[in-house]
Amino acid sequence: MVKNVIILLLAAALTAVLWVENRPQPPPPAPAPVNPVKALLEQAAANPELAGAAIGFCLLDPNGQVIVDHQAHTAFIPASSLKTVTTATALEKWGPDFRLETRVMASAPMQEGVIAGDVVIVGGADPMLSLTDVQSWAATLKQRGLKRITGRILGDGRLFKGSIYDDFWNWGDIGNGFGSAVSGLNLEHNRYAAVFRAAAQVGDPAEFLGARPPVPGITWKNETITGPAGSGDGVMIHGGESTGVVHFRGTVPLGQPEFQVLGAVPNPELFAATALRELLRSEGIEVVGEAAPVGEAKPGEVELIKHVSTRLKEIVTSIHATSDNHETECLFRLLGLRENKPADVVIREHWKARGLDFTGLRMEDGCGLARADFITPHDLAKLQFLAGSGPQGVVYKESLLSKDSLRWKGGAMSSVRSTTGFLTTKKGEQLCFAYLVNHYADSAPVNTLREALIAAIFALH
Repeated sequence: MVKNVIILLLAAALTAVLWVENRPQPPPPAPAPVNPVKALLEQAAANPELAGAAIGFCLLDPNGQVIVDHQAHTAFIPASSLKTVTTATALEKWGPDFRLETRVMASAPMQEGVIAGDVVIVGGADPMLSLTDVQSWAATLKQRGLKRITGRILGDGRLFKGSIYDDFWNWGDIGNGFGSAVSGLNLEHNRYAAVFRAAAQVGDPAEFLGARPPVPGITWKNETITGPAGSGDGVMIHGGESTGVVHFRGTVPLGQPEFQVLGAVPNPELFAATALRELLRSEGIEVVGEAAPVGEAKPGEVELIKHVSTRLKEIVTSIHATSDNHETECLFRLLGLRENKPADVVIREHWKARGLDFTGLRMEDGCGLARADFITPHDLAKLQFLAGSGPQGVVYKESLLSKDSLRWKGGAMSSVRSTTGFLTTKKGEQLCFAYLVNHYADSAPVNTLREALIAAIFALH
């Protein structure tokens, strides 16, 4: 009896096992969806065209939370996307309507059409001051009856102390227009156009035709030669602070009768003073003394002209549109000067109070021209989020370059590319991002990856 029961139980158990094994099985769970942005970054890491390159990326959601993190807490050289740190700080601290002042002072009042003394241009770090502005000063003084100045015309750039160049700017930068000097007194961005005429044969010396506008006190050393037609700007300008000699080297393309290259003025104070002196004389006003830097002279006690700059929002828009190093550095130095602290300390303190405690940040300048500058993709993206959602968010975002649903600031130098800003997805969400790449051999795959990432972000659900 017991034996039969055991047999029946075993049979039932076997039947149950066979039923379980043969019953229809539910489909396996669907794999988690792959974020297309992450997938692109993973593919890039295996791309032989990007072998050896350092790629950093951070994407934030509308609340500032991380969606994608790819080496986002590693510090990268940012190039000009670092400018957004300076511009966003200036906008929040000073407001969009902030303006800078340049004053024209005299050491004595005008009496019967004569100023018996010096006239001094006192710079207020306006990066946008132009020859047209100075021409208007001369015309105004003539209308007021000025006929003669017995003293000198002096340029006063002492608002900023120390060198007119950043310590970490390269020797190959500071003679060229993109590395122009940063003084308390700036005119035409402290730049001139060096004009060359190519020779009739490749390899023959190119002719230097002069500087426009003229730059006083310089001996020009021209070693340029004629390069192939269509070879573009191959001219390198070597100058330096207050130097009396500027060297031109490199190539001017064949077939160019007047080829222009932007150079950096070595002595901004002398440059501005000379311009005012010549424009006064062109108005028929006699100037007895010469133009010169102010040195230790007093700026004068009689105000002749007060020139007010364009608004800060226009300066910031110009910076984002042209990536102008000079304009940015004027704001960066002013950030420190107005609070009597290093500019980078002012920036750190401001954003820490706003919820961003920078890690891996190094700001040797405010424009990104120095290769010693570092920032992490996370912090650069978070800065965009805070600036865009902050008290000057509308002004800040509108100041950036825009195309379709993208607002951005880019950066580029040899083996460095970066892009940061805002992108609105097809769903209508505005996300912040930062893309930084260092140490690559070819920029083409770097740019291709950037465009693919932007397209993938836009398509996110």
